[in-house]
Amino acid sequence: MTATTGTRALPGVLFLAAATVGAWVLWLGWDTEYTVDAETGASSGPYQAWQVIGCVLTLVALAALAGTRLSPWLVAPVMTVAFTAAWSWRAASTDDSGLWVIGGILVLVGMAAGSFLVSLAGRRLGRRVADRAA
Repeated sequence: MTATTGTRALPGVLFLAAATVGAWVLWLGWDTEYTVDAETGASSGPYQAWQVIGCVLTLVALAALAGTRLSPWLVAPVMTVAFTAAWSWRAASTDDSGLWVIGGILVLVGMAAGSFLVSLAGRRLGRRVADRAA
């Protein structure tokens, strides 16, 4: 990547980082309450399945669209760092056990692999569509 290419990519990278954090805020960032089962006393949460599914689908759309404009080698680290930082910030502030670190590692690995693969697919699909249009 040349300096000119990097400069042109900067607005896209900044938008992608903000949109990734926005997805976390929109779907997960506002929910901090755990659900306690009255019979067993077991707690779960704070997220419901629909929140996680919505967040994942939003992140998939972002990665696919970003892959049509930016290199997957750029999309993956931007999305991974942005989402993992947002998730970890909240988790660290609400977890006294320290287990948030394990969750953070899992989020990091999942975001890195998922955003790379989806942005790569978006890039390939975008090129295929462009080639057919030409």
